[in-house]
Formats: sequence, C-alpha cells, structure tokens
Amino acid sequence: MLMIPMVMRTTEELIKLVPHSLREAGLALGYPRWRTSLSIILRTALPGIVTGSLLAVARIAGETAPLLFTALGSQYMNFNVNEPMAALPLVVFQYATGPYEEWHQLAWASALVLILVVFVLSVGARIATRRRFHA
Repeated sequence: MLMIPMVMRTTEELIKLVPHSLREAGLALGYPRWRTSLSIILRTALPGIVTGSLLAVARIAGETAPLLFTALGSQYMNFNVNEPMAALPLVVFQYATGPYEEWHQLAWASALVLILVVFVLSVGARIATRRRFHA
C-alpha cells in the first residue's frame, strides 16, 4: 500500500519524459493510440519504471516507522490484513532493543537479510532490463 503512490508518480513522470516525436511517429505509421501507448511509449519508459519500482521496494523494505504503527507488533505470520502481522524491519527493531546479546546478533543478521533481499531484487531487475532492451 505504501508503494502505490511512489510507483504511480514515477510511472507518470517517466511517461511524460517520452519524446512527443516517438508518439507522433507511431501515429504516423498508422498505429492506433492504444497500440502506440503500449508498444512505443511503455516500451521506452519501462526500464525507468522498473527502476522506480525497485527504489520503492527498497524504500518500503527499510521503512520501519510505518510498520511499527501499522503492523502492531506481532511476531507471527498472518495473512489477515485486519490483524497484526510480522515484518522483518519490525523484528530488527524488537531484537535490537532487546536485553539479550543473542537478540542483538539476530537483529544484525535480520538487517543483513533485508539488505541482501533488496540487493538481489535490484541486480535481478537490472539484468532483466539489460537483456531485454540492450540485446
């Protein structure tokens, strides 16, 4: 839910950045407006949209403050949106502020896992967009 405004705004800005000459070229070739939008405009803006989406994922993955107020601090996985649910940044916060040294080590390990997940998503998206658009 927190990602939707960021992704929408990024997508809007990137579609505005597509030159009007590309749109006019598609229409001059006889493409209908919907096909011009899908095959020319979206294809041109897609690498930026993927990058913006990944930045949104990275930002939301590290956003602890909204999760502390919305996830309500449950330690158990729950798929019901009306009840408290678990989140990795919440686990990092709880274990980092805990009284035990073992919890502090688990907090560092959880933070590392969170960073690695964001890193793997970023690298995977870069590889996927590079193969598709530069091959």
